[in-house]
Amino acid sequence: MRVLHIITGLGVGGAEQQLRLMLRHLPTDSDVVALTNAGTVAQGIAADGIRVTDLGMSGNRDLAALPRLVRIIRAGRYDVVHTHLYRACLYGRIAARMAGVRAVVATEHSLGDSQMEGRPLTAGVRALYLAGERLGRVTVAVSPAVGARLHRWGVPRQRIRVVPNGIEVERFRFDPVSRAHTRQHLRLPDGAFVVGGVGRLAAGKRFDVLLRAAAQLPDDVVVVLVGSGPEEPELRRLADGLGLGGRVRFVGESTHEESRGQGAGVPDLPSLLSAMDALASPSPEEAFGLALVEGLASGLPVLYASCPAVEGLDAAERSGAAYCPSDPDSFARALHGLRGDVPPHREAPAAVRHYSISRSAGQLMDVYASVAPGPTLEVTPR
Repeated sequence: MRVLHIITGLGVGGAEQQLRLMLRHLPTDSDVVALTNAGTVAQGIAADGIRVTDLGMSGNRDLAALPRLVRIIRAGRYDVVHTHLYRACLYGRIAARMAGVRAVVATEHSLGDSQMEGRPLTAGVRALYLAGERLGRVTVAVSPAVGARLHRWGVPRQRIRVVPNGIEVERFRFDPVSRAHTRQHLRLPDGAFVVGGVGRLAAGKRFDVLLRAAAQLPDDVVVVLVGSGPEEPELRRLADGLGLGGRVRFVGESTHEESRGQGAGVPDLPSLLSAMDALASPSPEEAFGLALVEGLASGLPVLYASCPAVEGLDAAERSGAAYCPSDPDSFARALHGLRGDVPPHREAPAAVRHYSISRSAGQLMDVYASVAPGPTLEVTPR
């Protein structure tokens, strides 16, 4: 089965890294097109042996990109076109139809009640989304919460399939050696209680709540923020204003790849999670909560204001995860309660197996088979 994945960009981000990981586990002949910004993740996908094309789109209204995309689809003779993220879903669905491909799947990675991909939702955005959605066959939601939002928008229930994000569970297993090396790399004080925040440094993630909470806690509490984004300068100013300058580490973007030696660049995400003692997400509106699942896989206690991935589990399976209202006082109280209880060894709760990437790849193959009938393919983990 030949599949073309079309995504808005391939800089470091949750949807982008999820696409790379999924490609490693799908038994398909795949190519990738990035409408713009074929960055770090594009290089990784190409290194995995998958062809990546940068369409070089100059903006949302660069209509000249559409015929170029149509030509790529026609030349590739693809069985399925799979689109990711808002702009790619709109242009990709139109181009696929123009190229004669009707087996079109779209994944909705980041739809909240009031925002999409970190931007406020408007009536115009919603109308354009629904117009494009009708050109596809199936819309994949990364969580039941996203599926419910799509249905409230007007997407017919029979066109929605839930395929959760996945992780390579073993890659995130707690590593005490990596913990020691990474804490040294970040110049963390001995005995520091390290609270992590992972995600784009954007207003919707509310990392300001985490900083204000840390300001209420003893001096041994250090915050490590993993990611980059437009709010970084403001968060740095806030940290300084709260007197947290020496207790916050802005480490930048990190990938899921294995470290290429400590001391050079940003440690990989599994190493950073091993170095932490708790993971916090004050964001009140998430589509899935992938970073928190990765934290659970590392054996971390996690605090969340919104996490459909955890909320979708049975109560008995939510070991290590706790809801916390998105305000500084609540996070300060919850983190203070965790501060005195750092186990020497950490184990992942069994519930993270629900989000194995191999399992998600199998579910996605079922979606492909439903829109492009053909020989059944078995998913073989790589």
